[in-house]
Amino acid sequence: QIDPKDYTFSGLKDETVGRLPGKVAGQQFVIQDCENCKIYIFDHSATITVDDCVNCQIFLGPIKGSVFFRDCKDCKCVVACQQFRTRDCRKLEVFLCCATQPIIESSTGMKFGCFQYYYPELALQFKDAGLSIFNNTWSNIHDFTPVSGENNWGLLPETAVVQDYVPLPSSEELKAVRISTDAVKSIIPITRGQRPKNSDESCLAVFFAGDYTTANARKLIDEMTSKGFQLVQTKEVLMKAEDAHRVFQESASEFIPLLEKGPVVALEFNGDGAVEQCRSTINEVFSGTKVFVSESKASASQDVDNFYNFADMQMGM
Repeated sequence: QIDPKDYTFSGLKDETVGRLPGKVAGQQFVIQDCENCKIYIFDHSATITVDDCVNCQIFLGPIKGSVFFRDCKDCKCVVACQQFRTRDCRKLEVFLCCATQPIIESSTGMKFGCFQYYYPELALQFKDAGLSIFNNTWSNIHDFTPVSGENNWGLLPETAVVQDYVPLPSSEELKAVRISTDAVKSIIPITRGQRPKNSDESCLAVFFAGDYTTANARKLIDEMTSKGFQLVQTKEVLMKAEDAHRVFQESASEFIPLLEKGPVVALEFNGDGAVEQCRSTINEVFSGTKVFVSESKASASQDVDNFYNFADMQMGM
């Protein structure tokens, strides 16, 4: 028998509380009427509501459905979810991983950054919550109630450091979780999202489903970012033959047989020389693995547009 009290933090003040990996195990969770608290849910959950919280620092592990913040103010959060919504909130700063377009309503002073976090159980928790580490639209915010001449939301500075916002837990129980907030170790690849691009050259790379797809994608990200290129966006999505024709154009026929194995993982890199560097890295590091890579700077921007237009339609954006 499930006791709702085990899945609720209510009416707390000046406390540090949390749940260790395995303790929530896909249940729904409620956080309400907390003030000046540090709250950590190091597990996956079904849905989470956060109501009437003030000046709290909150970490929420992967949420299979939605997280809904209502009537909260001056909170700093790290959140991974399928759907993100706020209503009547003021001054929330959120490092976000969200599979669908995040929505704010009647909310002001909202700031967003890309989720970055690691602890050993987190990758499996993402799987258990049915979330892909590559589907993160953290910066593509939809403001349901825009006010003419005002901007209710913006992006956190690129230099923002997670633990300056949501510090690592200090309580003995929660210290057992082996956390790193180092961007390089983050379970979610750090993307630029909607920030302005530094270059007019982007490159699309697409990995096809297989045993090492995730590892290969991460390896290419490491290789490219270590050379100064920026990862703009990532996506994991199923493709059909007609999608392949639209995205891969002439080379579609060699990739169509690979689509039946499962979803593809696409990466957009940006920077002068991105196409050449991406092609040579794939030849050197991934010889023997079939990867789609933009042919030239001229075709690359069209590749990126073709793929992400198709993917956004798929994801119902």
